[in-house]
Amino acid sequence: MAISQPVQRPSGPVTAPAPPRGRRRKDDTALALLFIAPAFLGFAVFLAWPTLRGIWLSFTEFNLLTPARFVGADNYLRMVQDPVFWNAMVVTLQYVVINIGLQTVLALLIAVLMQRLTQSSLVRGLVLTPYLVSNVVAALVFFWILDTQLGVGNQIIAGLGLERIPFLADEAWVIPTIAVINVWRHVGYTALLIFAGLQAIPPTMYEAAKVDGASEIKMFFRITLPLLRPIMALVLIMTIIGSFQVFDTVAVTTQGGPVNASRVLQYYIYDMAFGRFQFGYASALSVGLLVVLMVVTVIQYRLTRAGSSDLA
Repeated sequence: MAISQPVQRPSGPVTAPAPPRGRRRKDDTALALLFIAPAFLGFAVFLAWPTLRGIWLSFTEFNLLTPARFVGADNYLRMVQDPVFWNAMVVTLQYVVINIGLQTVLALLIAVLMQRLTQSSLVRGLVLTPYLVSNVVAALVFFWILDTQLGVGNQIIAGLGLERIPFLADEAWVIPTIAVINVWRHVGYTALLIFAGLQAIPPTMYEAAKVDGASEIKMFFRITLPLLRPIMALVLIMTIIGSFQVFDTVAVTTQGGPVNASRVLQYYIYDMAFGRFQFGYASALSVGLLVVLMVVTVIQYRLTRAGSSDLA
């Protein structure tokens, strides 16, 4: 009877067989650059180059008819001493405060209601519908609705026995009215961004809070708001930058009036460039707006701690 011999196993670590010498690891760098190239080209042509060109023109006197003449910091000195510029900055800040305040509160309320009551795709589509309307069309429609004499809105106000309100013709009403028009158009998009952030909050947290007897209001302030901080920071940064660049509604409805009451900074830049052909000074105003947005964004990013999350 044959006796089987025990299998001898190697005492050292087992190593995988070496790959053939002729085979190399595939390099995907060229393919990655090919996919990045269209976006990079668009960024360079439509963002980077115009920005650099605008910064250069801000140090020149340029009117399209003659070659640009270097004037140093004269445009910036003029900007600091320009009362219309400071009035435009104040008007823009008023608009930003009203627009962001109303839009953020309403969007947060809509998003929370969608999360707690219904998550229907139909409801999301209805909420987003105003955002699909262009700024110009929305401005024209509200310009007709709010007309002092013929507008439907003022006809209803007069029918109630109240005095007609010159929404877009009175210095006290014009900026709040423009802000409300833009809130109507953008609140649905902002609400969906917040709603997406709400989806990242684990439902178990709400279930545990209900077991402990927490009310809906207490869960909102103790769970929803703290865990929603990163997405709220992102939303605020985006909406504030967009609010500082308001132009379409003003250009269609008031053209900066009455008496510069709605002459926001973006419209003032447009007027200087394409109304008075002072492209050098308009470029300096644009650089000033860029600096303001950069400072506001950095401060807001630091204060809201947008780079961290309480869910980690």
